[in-house]
Amino acid sequence: MSPDLPPVVPSVTAELVGALPPRLRKRLDAGVTKLVARPAVRDGDTVRIAVDDDTDLVLHAPGGAVTRADAIRCGCLLAPDCLHRAAAASAAPVADEAPAGDPEKPETPDEPETAPAAEAGDDAANAGRRAAARAVSDAAAAVLEAGTDGAGAVLQAELLHAAHTARLAGLPRLSAAAVAVVTGVRAARSGDPGYRLTDLAGALAGVLGVAHRLPHATGPELSDLRGTARQPYRPDGSLRLYGLFSEPVLTATGYAGAVTWTADAEGRLYTVSDVAPGGPARATGAADRAVRIGDTSLTHRELSRAGLAVSGATVSPTGRLGAGAGVRAVRASGVAWRAEPLDRLWAVPAAEQVSRALNGGRDLLFLEVTPVGAVRETAGDCLLADCDGLSVLLTTAHDDPSLPCRENLRLLAAAGRARLRIVARLVPGPFPRALLLAAEHPADPDARVDLGLDRLQHADLPGGVVAPPDRALPAGDEAPLHLLRRRVHQAVSGGRRVLAFAGDRPGDGARLRRAGLATAGDLLDDLHAAAADRSRDVFGRLLPADTDRFGRSWLAAAVYTDAVERALCADAWGATATGAGGARPPATPIH
Repeated sequence: MSPDLPPVVPSVTAELVGALPPRLRKRLDAGVTKLVARPAVRDGDTVRIAVDDDTDLVLHAPGGAVTRADAIRCGCLLAPDCLHRAAAASAAPVADEAPAGDPEKPETPDEPETAPAAEAGDDAANAGRRAAARAVSDAAAAVLEAGTDGAGAVLQAELLHAAHTARLAGLPRLSAAAVAVVTGVRAARSGDPGYRLTDLAGALAGVLGVAHRLPHATGPELSDLRGTARQPYRPDGSLRLYGLFSEPVLTATGYAGAVTWTADAEGRLYTVSDVAPGGPARATGAADRAVRIGDTSLTHRELSRAGLAVSGATVSPTGRLGAGAGVRAVRASGVAWRAEPLDRLWAVPAAEQVSRALNGGRDLLFLEVTPVGAVRETAGDCLLADCDGLSVLLTTAHDDPSLPCRENLRLLAAAGRARLRIVARLVPGPFPRALLLAAEHPADPDARVDLGLDRLQHADLPGGVVAPPDRALPAGDEAPLHLLRRRVHQAVSGGRRVLAFAGDRPGDGARLRRAGLATAGDLLDDLHAAAADRSRDVFGRLLPADTDRFGRSWLAAAVYTDAVERALCADAWGATATGAGGARPPATPIH
């Protein structure tokens, strides 16, 4: 996936790939690799790529996204049904045709909720939704069957086509979930540093889970599974807000910017965001651009430390402030984290905050910690901190070297035993872990540092010296659940064949059962059986694999693993996790 290209809506990619003759489809992945190596030149809404010395490929993206197939033009002899146009659409980030509440993309404020195409009781509409859910399920199962190693541009386009069909059938949640899978697959195949295998596993489980439940759902469950095409903004009168912190947004989908978090006098959280297509430079630059609300000239960096008085406010269900014509906002004074009303955010016990996050609430944690020091981990150094007797591992929110996250974490790890208030984002797991977002300044508790935007200096530290990590990562994840999780993740990367060839390690199922995880043992056995299940025709030739059975077996294992991991996470923090749980994409910033 190339962040230099403008986002392309799913229907355009599906149309261009579908128009290719079979011989060109076989060459599409190689065409994508070749195209992304060519420089892209942007001029306003137009991006131009020199395919060779005599041929240019042009993408026209009014409003920031390519929304029509004829907006991608090529000068080669095979155009319009040429490999270059399909390769460009396949290499570009995916744009939503109708945003469905995706927190990584900007949304149009103050628009009413889009109504479904027909009422749930309409037989024709129900049949259309069932067909759309089946199409998405089949396409997602095919991606799982192939794994990221084998899910090339053609399979991605088929899933995007299914996503477009789901959107037209009034299933925006399913459509957005399918697009999230394609985005994750592209990130994996392109070596995107922001790619996380667990994220893609969650996205796959999410889309397969929604598609599986939709045909049988009724009433409120059906409404929830359908989703809404746009988040409705509700009037919220006048608000007095206090800045908390700002964080950069840098996504695998090609969007970047900043989001600033604020709180009112009751501790309710509200956000203001500036997110658009772009890369790391936009993420760092957005902090110094004015927030888009009312007539205020405050930048995101200033708002994170100041306040805001808003009249005629409109707010989305996630707490995002609308910027409609009737909204008025002026600068107001801010307060320190240790002053009211912000102080109350840190008064809530950590276990209670984790319980809230695991049960569908905000995933932000407001903690008071004592840095113990840096520890070594495969992905890089982490900060081990003491939180009222609980050892917590704090990691960076972004690994991009253009952002100061990792260096700031190393400096905080050397800040001695100074007690600091921090803001972090929960990372579910068997060991207390969180992404570090903001912290009090080590030398001044009345000041704060946005760790993804501000840069600490060695002179800011009491000792002024950064020591190398002298500790190994604390032991964790002792429960043998990892035996099942590893197979779930291996399938995402290598597809069904990896599990079919690997077979079950002797004793894995027995070990799970001895640990009291009998269901995990059964699921592991069923997953391997589904992966290895291949029938033969009368001539002894292998028949195509049953992708539906494998998808259902994998989904069952993924849902179970997610539920148990949530329970382990709650236990690690001394929290509680209620409800059925279920596989879902990992928490992301809400802005």
